[in-house]
Amino acid sequence: MLANVAPKQTHDMCSLYLSGEVEKSAALQLELLDLINALFIEVNPVPVKTALKLMGYNVGNLRAPLCDMEEKNLEILKKAMQKHGLIK
Repeated sequence: MLANVAPKQTHDMCSLYLSGEVEKSAALQLELLDLINALFIEVNPVPVKTALKLMGYNVGNLRAPLCDMEEKNLEILKKAMQKHGLIK
């Protein structure tokens, strides 16, 4: 799910790990943990589709039985995305 909204950071994390820089890779993952958790705060794919919509991508509507995110969870997602520069 992280790779869908933060592909560069995901690439960097994997690249660091595969090049043997495990500590740097782990540090990057821990830095992104609030965003990762926000992307799993509700059932998949609701948070990732919501995140992509917030970023301006046309990902279509959720299909039944899925519904929009709860407001409190949406705020958590927005704050994490803002923190990491994905939205303003």
